[in-house]
Amino acid sequence: MTEATTYKNPKPTVDIVIELASAPGKIVFIVRKNEPRGLALPGGFVDEGEWVADAAVREAKEETGLDVELVELFHVYSDPARDPRQHTVSTVFLARATGQPVGGDDAAECIVCAPDAVPQPLVFDHATIVADYLAYRRHGTRPPPRR
Repeated sequence: MTEATTYKNPKPTVDIVIELASAPGKIVFIVRKNEPRGLALPGGFVDEGEWVADAAVREAKEETGLDVELVELFHVYSDPARDPRQHTVSTVFLARATGQPVGGDDAAECIVCAPDAVPQPLVFDHATIVADYLAYRRHGTRPPPRR
């Protein structure tokens, strides 16, 4: 390999399924300010030198104002088409929080609702993540590795 070789690696991201103590059975979604616009789980890019768990806590705070407790590493999503902007790999966490979420940073606002009653389509592959989360809560089984 030469010094001129360029690697095109996927970017690491995190997404967080936040369960609120004050709203049993409901989770937090954000309305994105930036493209792709729409409803999403809170999350974002991992900064260089940052642990993914720390990125999840930081992104949750920035986008929802909530201090979350990460309770489980849920799954990893790596479909090369999951983000229309570039190839990303998302580590998804399940988290708990108290308080009222308020949109901040990349989030115009927050919506708290049942994961099977989302008021509009989700961006990225977040519909798949939410469906996997619902199956996990109902049956206790994690999604299989996908290809």
